[in-house]
Amino acid sequence: MLERTSTTERFVRSAIAAVVAVAALVLAANAGPAKATEGHRADHVEQVEQAGHARRG
Repeated sequence: MLERTSTTERFVRSAIAAVVAVAALVLAANAGPAKATEGHRADHVEQVEQAGHARRG
């Protein structure tokens, strides 16, 4: 039969889970998108502008 866990043990497990969750959120918030090289970025902007002109014209 399963043993009932103590209140202290449940509290400690909850606190550890909360710390891990906060650490995961902080790491995820700091992980931004990779920086594109300038040449690729300019090509993408030009394609977007051409697509916008095609819709209007």
